[in-house]
Amino acid sequence: MPIDSELASILPRTADVAQGRLTLGGCDSVDLAREFGTPLYVFDETELRAGCREVVDAFRSRHADSGVIYAAKAYLGRALAALIAEEGLGLDVASGGELAIARSAGFPMERVYFHGNNKSARELAEALEVGVGCVVIDNLHEAALLSDLVVAAGKRQAALLRLSPNVDPHTHRYISTGALDSKFGVPIATGQAEEAVGALLASPGIDLVGLHVHIGSQIFEMEPFQEACGVLVAFAARMREHHGFQSRQLSCGGGFAVQYVRGNPAPSRAAYAEAIVSTFKEACAANGLPLPHIIVEPGRSVVARAGVALYTIGARKEIPDVRSYAAVDGGMADNIRPALYGAAYEALPANRMDDAGPKRRVTIAGKFCESGDVLVRDAVLPELRAGDLLAIPTAGAYALPLASNYNASLRPAIVFVKDGRARLVRRRETYDDLLRCETGE
Repeated sequence: MPIDSELASILPRTADVAQGRLTLGGCDSVDLAREFGTPLYVFDETELRAGCREVVDAFRSRHADSGVIYAAKAYLGRALAALIAEEGLGLDVASGGELAIARSAGFPMERVYFHGNNKSARELAEALEVGVGCVVIDNLHEAALLSDLVVAAGKRQAALLRLSPNVDPHTHRYISTGALDSKFGVPIATGQAEEAVGALLASPGIDLVGLHVHIGSQIFEMEPFQEACGVLVAFAARMREHHGFQSRQLSCGGGFAVQYVRGNPAPSRAAYAEAIVSTFKEACAANGLPLPHIIVEPGRSVVARAGVALYTIGARKEIPDVRSYAAVDGGMADNIRPALYGAAYEALPANRMDDAGPKRRVTIAGKFCESGDVLVRDAVLPELRAGDLLAIPTAGAYALPLASNYNASLRPAIVFVKDGRARLVRRRETYDDLLRCETGE
């Protein structure tokens, strides 16, 4: 049974229906749930690799000297880090923990960019010790801290300076990062960005290789990226004029949107690449600057579509003339995005994809002690029964990194699927895991 085109765009490209069941990477979703339990996060390896290759091709076909740096905050584990390394991407980490995962997977440290708005001295020292390729400096405090550390260590560290460009990305305020009133980046408008450039150029241990902006996430429009690229190049031109600084790298960050629900398609990777590269080319030419190494940092757009969450239906609740609820064995502890900023998802009856019976509206609720623990409101599905398997597509980004042990729940298992075979890449937590860090009696 073929999957309709609207669903196909939010499921991994290997998704299919066999004997009425959703299959992913050639694996029956019901069999996966039976073997590994639910909640279960399933990542399609073919989709992951295709996402990597398509974004690399989109940018390098337009500017050969482009670098694609995967944003680990979207999701990172050893298996994914190894896959990202094999595909030739760099890695954007934002904490010592993400750096530790990358190291444990043998990721090449020279391809690591270390982000974050409040890196500790310990984290920066760890980055210097393992030889990360680049530190993305977020503020004047960090500029001074890193300068002292590299001088004390007798090293020289490549760095980018993250700027606050005062660009509205037209996205949810929780995932908007380019405005002047933001915790991220050194503001250009206040003169602090130029002050930071001068300080970094004067530091004997820091090699300021370029400039960086990141304006937000889940951005559907091209104009905010074009505006940010223009601001970035104009600032680079002023820094050459005022300080003799020639930026060898320019990064416009990430934030490319993905489709989560029917009827709301996202622009293609090629569309983002065309808008960004063409703007950089035009702005550099207009300002008399050579076109440098261009960096982009996609995260969500690489992993979101590759991930599908599987849940088992449990309790049902009918409120006549009000609402019908179906509860699953997960919820906000493994995917807080709907509760945090109203993220919308589709829901599919994974074990009954061919059910041609009557459909009705049902709200998919989680099992946790919060009224806001709702995964999907008013999904249109066949009559759900206890024991049914529910699939939530496009679950590969941000659900797992934001997962918690709320209500002392156990974080879910994760499997990678390919060519009909599944491999467990993270086991489900146990009660012993919950107690492992306890020290009191």
